[in-house]
Order: sequence, then structure tokens, then C-alpha cells
Amino acid sequence: MNTLTLQWHDAGQNKTQNIYEQQPSKNPGTVRIGRDPLRCDIVVSNPTVSGLHVEIFFHSQQQRFLIRNLRSQNPPLVDGQQLVQGEMPLRESSVIYLGQMQLQVIAVVINSIPATILTPPQPAISNPYPPTPLQQPQLNLRHHHHPPAPPQGVYGLECPKCHRISPAENLQIGCPWCGTSLAAAVSVLVAPSS
Repeated sequence: MNTLTLQWHDAGQNKTQNIYEQQPSKNPGTVRIGRDPLRCDIVVSNPTVSGLHVEIFFHSQQQRFLIRNLRSQNPPLVDGQQLVQGEMPLRESSVIYLGQMQLQVIAVVINSIPATILTPPQPAISNPYPPTPLQQPQLNLRHHHHPPAPPQGVYGLECPKCHRISPAENLQIGCPWCGTSLAAAVSVLVAPSS
């Protein structure tokens, strides 16, 4: 089964979640991430994340997992690139920022052979000849780079009823103007930090 594993830190805890190709979800075929428990399969509490922020799904023709932005005012940052519209492929070690919250893809398993085909184990064949210099295993030295920093600035929550922007601290309290719950509010970048 094709699986992507996400890891993040939220509400003082490290969390890990597997996303499967055909897992049951609130929007069949995708797994949605955001703060709104009514619309999202993975619910986070970070106030800089939108109520419905992104969705991750498996593209069977491309044989890979993709991420799609669902919030144009608060686009995610995927591997250092802002995803304003469309989709981007995810790979092992991809770094995703939703607002100021970081998620990391820690594993991607793609099974290119259907699970119904079983092959018997093959006997090991030993090579009687020593490897030539061209056959020597090469050391794979990856360049380690630090993930990009999340977008900095002041985030606010746009009330779904009166559309006024209130501070992110009001997430648990509600809109100070009309009293509407801010659980499904859009998270917007009010002012970038200088």
C-alpha cells in the first residue's frame, strides 16, 4: 500500500500520521489538514494555520503523493517554494510550512507492484569474480541543508461571519465583535515582520 508519513510538533507534542492512498477521509481521495475539525482529517491547533489549509493525495498515474493548496491568502511553503495554486510532489524529507507550523515528510513508500501478485523468493547467486573498480560501491555524500524558515509576521484570524481580523490569541475565545467561533476562521498574514 502506498503510504506517506508526516511528522510535526503541535500543542507541546510530537505527532506522526500515516497517509494512505485510499484511506477513508472527509473528502474521499484526499487527506485535508487545518484547524477546522469539521472539514479536516488532520486537525492542528496552531493559530497561524488556516481552518482548511492543504490536502495531500496519491496520484495514481504519476505514482507519487502530491500536496494541494486550499488557502490562497495563506499559501504553504513546500521545500522552500511558496505553493500559491496547483500541486507539488512530496518526497521523503520534504518540509512543509503551514503558516509558522512545520511538518516534515519522514517516509514515502510506493508499491509499484500490485499487492495481489506474489513472486516466490529467488535463490541468491554469488559472483565468483571480485568486483572491478567500476563496480565498487560509491559513497553517497548528500549535502545537508537547513529547511527554510517559516514566513515571519503577525497572523490574524478572519471571522467567518463578520470578516473582521482579530488576534490569533482569540482562537479559543471567539470573535470579539460578533461572538462567532474562530475554529474555522481563515488565518491571514496581517503584517510581515521587518
